[in-house]
Amino acid sequence: MKPTEQIYANYTTEDFLVWKTLFNRQLKNLENKVSNEFMYSLERVGFNADSIPEFLSVNQKLKNYTGWQLVTVPNISEADEFFVYLSQKKFTATCWLRTLQQLDYLEEPDMFHDVFGHTPLLSNTSYSLFFEAMGKLAVKYIHQKEIILKLQRLYWFTIEFGLINEDNKIKVFGAGIISSKGETEHAISNRSVKTDFNITEIMKHDFRTDVLQDEYYVIDSFEQLNDSLKQFELELEEVCT
Repeated sequence: MKPTEQIYANYTTEDFLVWKTLFNRQLKNLENKVSNEFMYSLERVGFNADSIPEFLSVNQKLKNYTGWQLVTVPNISEADEFFVYLSQKKFTATCWLRTLQQLDYLEEPDMFHDVFGHTPLLSNTSYSLFFEAMGKLAVKYIHQKEIILKLQRLYWFTIEFGLINEDNKIKVFGAGIISSKGETEHAISNRSVKTDFNITEIMKHDFRTDVLQDEYYVIDSFEQLNDSLKQFELELEEVCT
């Protein structure tokens, strides 16, 4: 049974080795590919290769920066529960790690994805405001499945698999890319399509969770994400009328 709370003493020697291996490998892989703000955020939250992050300590740091908190869950949360937590400035994270045999592929998100990939940028004000606002929109329309689906698409192509233009260079900021060696290389390569951020198109764009993405959307800034939610809600209201 997967844990529902982080008990730090239960981590094994293999867990620490998995974290260290993934951390060092992915940090090297992200060189010159990841958003500068992610690297600043990684330093702010104090993550390193030798220590599995302790949620109590991480939560104290996040509280000081943006007021966000990690909430431990055993598995990926259902959409309704997930968005309600977001609206409360809480991010659901697993606290278990994949095995050494699963370093390159895992069917469901583990702690490396949730914590290394997602958590650092929760210390960034603009990014976390977008996260919170998305959660509040979802709560507002929680019983309208088509709108929740549109929000899931927005989440997928920004928070999970978003790219950002920094100093005329496309870099990654989505957690699904940041935590995956293969996705990082694919996203930046010429094998994938990069499209300017367009919230109207994203609302109509289906996605698959079991393959490398074939198209990514590029934002100019995290502030652009916040501004886009006004247009998003206007379009939602048109759907509802």
